[in-house]
Amino acid sequence: MSYMKKRFISVILGSVVLLLLPMAGMAYSLPYSAVPVVAQVLPQIDLSIGGEAEDFSLAIQALILITILTFGPAMITMMTSFTRIIVVFFFLRMGLGTQQSPPNQVLIGLALFMTIFIMMPVFNQINEQAIQPYMNEEMTQAEALTTAAVPLKEFMVRQTRDQDLLFFMDMAEINTVGSIAELPLFVVVPSYIMSELRIAFQIGFMIYLPFMVIDLVVASILLAMGIIFLPPVLVSLPFKILVFVLTDGWYLLVQSMVRSFN
Repeated sequence: MSYMKKRFISVILGSVVLLLLPMAGMAYSLPYSAVPVVAQVLPQIDLSIGGEAEDFSLAIQALILITILTFGPAMITMMTSFTRIIVVFFFLRMGLGTQQSPPNQVLIGLALFMTIFIMMPVFNQINEQAIQPYMNEEMTQAEALTTAAVPLKEFMVRQTRDQDLLFFMDMAEINTVGSIAELPLFVVVPSYIMSELRIAFQIGFMIYLPFMVIDLVVASILLAMGIIFLPPVLVSLPFKILVFVLTDGWYLLVQSMVRSFN
């Protein structure tokens, strides 16, 4: 060991001894019966799991709650219908060419409330099968979490393509399962996201195609008229908005999006 390492270790040990000397002197000066009083003044951290064997302590419950709140946005984005809806909305805005209209806050808010509407039967099922029994102390936290995951798995599997699900099952070396409840979330969620992105891009292409045709027609007309300095997008934007409004585009889009979920 070099001299600098020995010097550093000696300084650390000396600091620890200096910090412990006052406490040792206080304990030595007090009678034996008063030592527990000093020990009560010192802060104590209880990491034990109290209560019943099946339940968690209050500290573990707080940790689980903080973890759930931290992963809340990811759960909403990856385990609900939010992904498909928001991707289609951004394809719509790109097709219209309206830049920041509707703004991101409006599109995300509409996608969020549409997600609540679509997922409401699943939420009600989770409430009846997991939340209410847990509130009535009919099941433990672990049982409630396991039960609550089953309706979400069933919803995601209904939207997932068999090819995507089998791919992740093969990667996880899962040959067969007896029911959907036996599928782990780390297999169901990525396969569900892959299927959602595929469907969202298909719907986005169908939305983007007519707007692209309008852009091509306007650009051809402007080129035939010899107007080459005027951007075609600037001229085609009012026509695209007019066509979208006359066909009641928002109603058709939202209706088809809601009905696209099984």
